[in-house]
Amino acid sequence: METRKYEITYIIRPDIDESAKSALVERFDKVLSDNGATVVDSKDWSTRRFAYPIDKYTEGTYHVINVTTDNDQPLNEFDRLSKFSDDILRHMIVKRG
Repeated sequence: METRKYEITYIIRPDIDESAKSALVERFDKVLSDNGATVVDSKDWSTRRFAYPIDKYTEGTYHVINVTTDNDQPLNEFDRLSKFSDDILRHMIVKRG
């Protein structure tokens, strides 16, 4: 099966402390790599205001991960676990080129 590139963007709630945010990012990077994806890069984008409130928050920290994988298992697991995390307000997975 051919290797595909994906970009995952997720929004972390703004009131989380720095050490908890680092642990959250590490945990979700590990979810991807443990399920067979290669994490190309993982970095914070910026803290931005929302156009409308999300769970009573008016801003959040955007985090972007670029991954390559040859199957959907890592993406499905990331999607499943991020829905249960109270620290992630929204997430989006996009297939790249």
